[in-house]
Amino acid sequence: MRYKILFCLLTLLIVSCTKEVKTKATLLDQLPPNPSLIVKINNLTNFKSELKNNTFLEKMKGLSNLKDVLNKLNGLESLSTESICLLALYEVGKDNYDFVLIAKKSPGLFNVEDIANKTVETLTYQNAQITKYSLDDISVFSLSREKEIVFSSSNLLVENMVRTKEANPIDPTLKKLYEASSGNKSASLFINLATTPSVLSMTKELNENPSPLAEWVSLDFTANSDQVSLTGIAMTPDSTKNFINLFKGTSPLTNKTPLFSPLNAQAIVSYTFDDYQVFAKNQNTYLDRIKPVDTLFNTIEEIGVMYLNNQKAVLLSSYGTESLYNYMDANKTGAETYQGSEIMELPDKKFIENSFTPLVRDFASNYCTILENSFIYAQDKETLQTIISNYKSTSSFANAPVYKTAKAPLASESSVLFVSDASGIDYFAEKDLAPEVFESIKKVDLDEHSFASQLVADSDFAHFNILVSKIGKTQESNTVTPLFTLELDTDLAIDPQFVTNHRTNKKEIVVQDRNNVLYLISTDGKVLWTKQLEGRIQPPIQQVDIYKNGRLQLAFCTNDQFMIVDRNGEDVPPFKIDFEGGNLNPLAIFDYEGKKDYRFVITQGRKVFMYNNQAKIVGGFKFTEAPSNILGVPQHFRVANKDYLVFKLEDNTLKILHRTGSDRIKVAEKIDFSNNEVFLYKNKFSVTNKTGVLHQIDTKGKLTATNFNMNKDHGMYATSNTLVFMDDNILTIKGRKVELDLGVYTKPKIFYIYDKIYVSVTDIQNQKIYLFDSQAKPISNFPVFGSSLIDLTDMDNDKNLELVAKDQDNSLIVYKMN
Repeated sequence: MRYKILFCLLTLLIVSCTKEVKTKATLLDQLPPNPSLIVKINNLTNFKSELKNNTFLEKMKGLSNLKDVLNKLNGLESLSTESICLLALYEVGKDNYDFVLIAKKSPGLFNVEDIANKTVETLTYQNAQITKYSLDDISVFSLSREKEIVFSSSNLLVENMVRTKEANPIDPTLKKLYEASSGNKSASLFINLATTPSVLSMTKELNENPSPLAEWVSLDFTANSDQVSLTGIAMTPDSTKNFINLFKGTSPLTNKTPLFSPLNAQAIVSYTFDDYQVFAKNQNTYLDRIKPVDTLFNTIEEIGVMYLNNQKAVLLSSYGTESLYNYMDANKTGAETYQGSEIMELPDKKFIENSFTPLVRDFASNYCTILENSFIYAQDKETLQTIISNYKSTSSFANAPVYKTAKAPLASESSVLFVSDASGIDYFAEKDLAPEVFESIKKVDLDEHSFASQLVADSDFAHFNILVSKIGKTQESNTVTPLFTLELDTDLAIDPQFVTNHRTNKKEIVVQDRNNVLYLISTDGKVLWTKQLEGRIQPPIQQVDIYKNGRLQLAFCTNDQFMIVDRNGEDVPPFKIDFEGGNLNPLAIFDYEGKKDYRFVITQGRKVFMYNNQAKIVGGFKFTEAPSNILGVPQHFRVANKDYLVFKLEDNTLKILHRTGSDRIKVAEKIDFSNNEVFLYKNKFSVTNKTGVLHQIDTKGKLTATNFNMNKDHGMYATSNTLVFMDDNILTIKGRKVELDLGVYTKPKIFYIYDKIYVSVTDIQNQKIYLFDSQAKPISNFPVFGSSLIDLTDMDNDKNLELVAKDQDNSLIVYKMN
């Protein structure tokens, strides 16, 4: 049973212990010996984001026996580094752990300036200086070395490192796993199960002392808002007595247990092997016994344990039933039929447990039935009846959302497969964990989560996967489902928007918070990087291919800078240009011929700066200063192969210019501009004034005016053939009016995707996002929750659309439309 609890709770326990950290190969031999857990963190920013934004990990913070170590790890909140660093946990007393962190020296590595309640003092030990940080009620000890800095929650551990003059010997298995670990994940975990299992188990005191799953386990960590995944390998020498050696020399098979388990089963565990004789010999070795291998089970290739209603049933899957059936039929003490299946009563209550320990423990094989080529044993008839009725009605666990969610990312064949819902976790916790731990887990609502572990035996090791995932729901057509939410460090400063990942051609999300931090977020809600900017971005952020090589960069203006940053968030020189006095408008980008010979137009008050792809001022552009301040973003339109550059001025003048900056069309009439942009509608330059009059100028300079009698704060958006207004709570699309609930609405926005027009508007007062088609008909299942204007696209190229919007003040939300 302890293997099952290890499989189902390993993620809960080791991930919850993992706060924030990093690693490098040269750091490993500097650790003190005998760590309980080692965490190699390859990307601290990503790791912090993954831990912070995962709903499951957030729920597990209060787990009993982990509070103390998590509190100590909070001392690392001030750690910030781009280098790999290494964290290790050490058991310094029963249920008492301290950490050691090793990181390469770098500026600002440990910045505690913002912590109000702190003291810093220097301790001396054997001529070494140890810095003690008292941060609120947490103590962190620091030791500076030649190239690295050591942090620890224990002064004793630091003093031990001072006394150690030579590198500590590294376990060869650990070294092999460490060198093979992925550098692409935010972190990797290494656990020595052979010597320090207590950090994982927290189990009741048992008389038995079962062998560990393996000697060492290496797991690469990744998480998004809805899923935690640990993927790696388990290794054990041939000479050691470890659980995975039960499957040595066998090949994994497709697991059939889910097909026979009831739809509402709490959990299943499936063990497979392609050669029973090999398994039986491994079993004898594991149990230190000399026992002839029984040919009765020669055709058995899977042992499955089903958990339903806190009862167990055991499945033996066979490719030939005759021998085993004849044995049971000859020895049964009674039989009855249920829905066409025979239920046999058996005299030997220990028949299954004695034959398949340690895979099956504490089980009385009182009854048995046969479904297809599978023998199913139970302790009572009611359990078998439930299994039979579910099987007859094709209501199997294989069709349950909890199983489908768990199995989707896992290998199709397993030596060991465990899948459980929240009630299964509660069952195992109550049965196998200490009471205080069980009570902690019981208080956490895990109903929306699926739990899975998988072991796939290989030649001299096993692939090991652990998954905790929010249960996916069957998607019906015309549904709108929240895909993920992501909380930022502080409130959003601009609305989130989609940008293209040129490597995958999928979309990602960019957003800036009020601390001027720019975020790039993946399609599954993971923060890929953050970048501290000096000022607030003037949206929107645009994408360019400055080198004409297919690689896209982000271009934008802040209040006082024009910037371009690359895919990794690095500045693209020389595109970081300061403007004294600030007050820049949003960036305008003109690409006249569509050949990526960009013209970057920055406007500041009356001044106009036009840069080329080399960040040099375009010499032939004459319009370098306007008669009055420029309003909003300059526009470029192309009509009949002619270019028109359009500027709105504060003195109510509309300037329409040639590429060179000279007047192309002179607009004699003054327009008291509304806050809406200029659009090209029906090949006319179209803009509204503050009284709701639509002014249109054709390419010959003729001006027409249409009074729509809208209020001053009306919204407008237009494409070449579609005109949309938002006035109070009246939305007008191509002349068709829709009356919405009373509220405070954003400007409308038009999206043209897959030959269909979508019109979006958001009631920011009541936090409702509306979406309509070009005929002013609402899109099914809207409105949805949100508090900003949306961006809409097919984020993952599956022909279904996703939208992103502001959620709460400090979070964004992504919806999927099906």
